[in-house]
Amino acid sequence: MTGHASPADPRTFTAVADPLPPGTRVAVAVARWNEPVTRRMLAAAIDVLARAGVAAAAVEVAWVPGAFELPLAADRLAATGRFAAVICLGAVIRGETTHDQHIARAAALGIEQVARARGIPVAFGVLTCESLSQALARAGGDAADGFAGNKGAEAAAAVIEMIGVLRQVAAAPPVERSA
Repeated sequence: MTGHASPADPRTFTAVADPLPPGTRVAVAVARWNEPVTRRMLAAAIDVLARAGVAAAAVEVAWVPGAFELPLAADRLAATGRFAAVICLGAVIRGETTHDQHIARAAALGIEQVARARGIPVAFGVLTCESLSQALARAGGDAADGFAGNKGAEAAAAVIEMIGVLRQVAAAPPVERSA
């Protein structure tokens, strides 16, 4: 819903309650590394998409080796033009070295770059945790509680909202500027 209260107020775009258009397609790139975590995040993301009206047949999942490979997969999925958004899911867990920091940084920067380059929402659903127990806690919940606290569900909710916001921005008439 687009709105503004008075001519002095800025035009506002918010799509929290906007339904997705029929036929909306979403891709999900999922890291196999730490699969017990990422599989739970994927289940939550698919549940949130289904509740928003995205048909199961309109969701495509690409499994990649790890979080480092997510940006390339997201870029190739977005480049097809078939999807309104891409969700990236992964779990980077700290080890004895700084390797996790390099992987997480590369994944974050790459995913953000894909979103801007392709002009569609690309969600960063990559956990960066100290331990497996922390990661599992952030991939918990179930359908009964709406996957509360599950970062896969949150990533799906973010792309649903962003699809609506970008649709509103694209449909908004230009604003006349006074000199």
